[in-house]
Amino acid sequence: MLVRGLWICTPRFGKRGIRLLRMICALTGAVAVFSLLFVDVVESWITSIGMSMSPVPEPHSGLFPQQSAPPIKPEDFLLMPSSLVCQRAKPYLITMVTSAPAHHKARQAIRSTWGGETVVRGLKVLTLFMLGVPSDHALSRLLIEEAKEKGDLVQGRFLDTYSNLTLKTLALQRWVNRFCPQAHFLAKVDDDIMFNPSALLTLLNKSHTYEQSDLYLGRVHLHVAPNRDPDSKHYVPTSVYKSSVFPDYCSGTAYVLSRHALLKISSVASVSPLARAQPPEDIFVGVCAHAAGIKPTHSPLFSGGPSVPYGRCCYQAMVSVHHIAPAEMLDYWSDSQSSGQCIWLSMKVSLCMCKVGALLSTAFGLGKE
Repeated sequence: MLVRGLWICTPRFGKRGIRLLRMICALTGAVAVFSLLFVDVVESWITSIGMSMSPVPEPHSGLFPQQSAPPIKPEDFLLMPSSLVCQRAKPYLITMVTSAPAHHKARQAIRSTWGGETVVRGLKVLTLFMLGVPSDHALSRLLIEEAKEKGDLVQGRFLDTYSNLTLKTLALQRWVNRFCPQAHFLAKVDDDIMFNPSALLTLLNKSHTYEQSDLYLGRVHLHVAPNRDPDSKHYVPTSVYKSSVFPDYCSGTAYVLSRHALLKISSVASVSPLARAQPPEDIFVGVCAHAAGIKPTHSPLFSGGPSVPYGRCCYQAMVSVHHIAPAEMLDYWSDSQSSGQCIWLSMKVSLCMCKVGALLSTAFGLGKE
């Protein structure tokens, strides 16, 4: 490919043509290198253009009255840490990990890696796990033992099923509002995510306005249409949501809300739809954010789609990486934290390679589902 490129740039039009074509080739190469080094900036720019072209649905189109309010009292939770946990910890950032009851290995891997950090860049971080009720009574007993030993489980009074993911998210929002008003930011994270509190706090500290703003930060999905296939688990009938497109929203794999945004979104959610055919929970949060007048903020440092191949400097830069198995999380975290912080150029090059690798794996169907 390189030889072919050189052949293309081989001029055949005299000395003046030689100089001109060499200048064009050099300029093209410089632009390509610059774009690759700043792939995160380019992605943000492209996404911002896409968001500016997004159709705007009616703020309340298709919203149904809620069937039942999420729990907000201690007795409405089967398991939870002390109600004073946040008063004691005084976290700047609280990370709520949505986890399935059977995913004990995933929770343990998180505790042993990024979830075990309590002070990051001088700021306190608290990580808890949000679960529902398993159908297996033996598993329920194991969760009770885990809660006694670890003290980091919050369990709502709803079945832990895919169709109840929205209930799980609403329950964690209401729990944070009720029991952790000290936190400046809430990160909602899935249990197969390699999360990086240090990278997030670096990102947040770049703008001191985030803390006082309606921040809804993550990997933004654009122009998503409701799934009208009755056989799909993502089926959303027109009786639930009438518009032909959802508002832009952050991927549910990992996103961050400022205190102000959390209060507004959970307030809208408390009087918004929980019809039987619910949209996916991240879309539901996006609809509530739109109704509250909050726009999502895209960051290329969140991965919410294709899996990102491992690179030490890349993983130091990324806030979240999706599709990480417990064993991988332990290995990746140990390696990425074993040596010092990567220099700026190494981080940019590694981030570029990760992004290109993720795109190629998606293009050739090699990424994880």
